[in-house]
Amino acid sequence: MEIDDAPSFPPLLRGEETAPGMDPFAKAIAAAALGTEPGLICWARDETAMRAALVLAPEAPLAKAIGITFAVAHGLGDALGALAPPEVALHYVWPCGFKVNGADCGRLRMAASIPDPETEPDWLVVGIEMPYLPPSELEPGQRPDQTSLVEEGCLEVTPMKLLESWSRHTLVWINRWLDDGFEPLHAAWRERAWEMGEPLPDGSGIFMGLDELGGMLVKTDEGTRIRSLITMLEDAA
Repeated sequence: MEIDDAPSFPPLLRGEETAPGMDPFAKAIAAAALGTEPGLICWARDETAMRAALVLAPEAPLAKAIGITFAVAHGLGDALGALAPPEVALHYVWPCGFKVNGADCGRLRMAASIPDPETEPDWLVVGIEMPYLPPSELEPGQRPDQTSLVEEGCLEVTPMKLLESWSRHTLVWINRWLDDGFEPLHAAWRERAWEMGEPLPDGSGIFMGLDELGGMLVKTDEGTRIRSLITMLEDAA
């Protein structure tokens, strides 16, 4: 793809390039707050990473609507599955992380017009980031717990190709969420869940799975507790 080309998005989604140095997530929040129509993808022309944010307006209380983040995650999982070599494995880290071949590689972000789980938000913004190149300040092997697509042999999975593929696959998953609810997203997420059934790193319990709203089920000595997906919300101010 030529440097002057803009990415191609599927019907119902439209793109807006961010200015150099601007965060697509922040731009999408600003656009949503000003009343832009849902379906806007703010994206960055960045050779080092795929960075984008999608404006949504699901018609449900926030506690239920936030489950749409799983559609965005599955969009990336399917895009990487289609573009990357077959030996590349992607896993989901609850609530908003990704691992590629066992190392941290990218994340989701979310903001909403309101933080009240029982209220229907005017808008949601889901941001996504996936590094293509390793940080320039790090020496090879300096952070073995972090990786990038190039380090995992995904040289052909450029940020622009990944952006286009992610948008198409995400739209498919959003439509499935609208038609069939959260259950199919839940089932697909479990297939790529990182260390489900294992003790959590903070020692607070065992990660047993998800509830019907995408919350984490944690088994402790006192019983099973739920960590709400709303904990991933960032301040929209």
